[in-house]
Amino acid sequence: MKATAFAPVNVALIKYWGKVDEKLRLPANASLSVNLTKLGTTTTVEWAKNSEPKIITENNFPMSVGLSSSASGYAAMTVAMAAAAGLKLSQKDLSRLARLGSGSACRSIPDGWAEWVTGNDQTSYAKTIFPADYWDLRILVVILSDKKKSVSSTAGQELAATSPFYQARIKGINSKISRIKSAIKEKNFTVIGEIMEEDCLNMHRVMQTQSPPLNYLLPATKTVIRSVRKWREEGLENYFTINTGQNVFVFCEPKNENKLIDKLSHTGCVIKVRRDKIGRGARLV
Repeated sequence: MKATAFAPVNVALIKYWGKVDEKLRLPANASLSVNLTKLGTTTTVEWAKNSEPKIITENNFPMSVGLSSSASGYAAMTVAMAAAAGLKLSQKDLSRLARLGSGSACRSIPDGWAEWVTGNDQTSYAKTIFPADYWDLRILVVILSDKKKSVSSTAGQELAATSPFYQARIKGINSKISRIKSAIKEKNFTVIGEIMEEDCLNMHRVMQTQSPPLNYLLPATKTVIRSVRKWREEGLENYFTINTGQNVFVFCEPKNENKLIDKLSHTGCVIKVRRDKIGRGARLV
């Protein structure tokens, strides 16, 4: 049997960094993300009798640069492989299986706004907390470099607990998730943005104080961070977040999308800005 699936990139507003079980990819903290519409991975799996599966996969964005290629990749492979094998799995079980490939892949399975909870192998998975069409926000994918990172997220997370700030960040996550879920329900963009930026910088502070330290941010990354803050002070509301890499996601309301793309394009360090918005999770195509 043969099946093709598409899975989107997901962007975590509240991120996870560190595991309590490496083999099962169980996170040390819960996380919350949105799935994109355009950026993602398309994977075809074909099972032949008495042989290994044939897998063809393609990303429509640069890999290993902090744009969650492992998340969309493993999510797409999970859905395609299950369908090609004739399995009818629940979304929960697809999310659990995707998690075994790459932790954050479990968040690319459900639609829209997703929460990935901690727990054991049976209870740690991602589920939709608000649908994709709940709120029309825009996400600008700011490409600053397509150079692959030298340290993978998996390798970096193995040392997360060596940071003196690690435990403090973990202890504060549940409160952040509770506050950001309330802000999403109320469609309070300002509160969401403030919490999202705070958690992003806290995660990178943990990375930068691990032993040995891990720093994914480029000078260009810091230029975009400063620019976002400056534009916000000038009345153009927008907020950034950065995954485990050098490139940046900028969240804004539709009315500010074109203006921000123009401003980002004139920073002198941006290669490309890709428009996206909140969308569905992994599915057969």
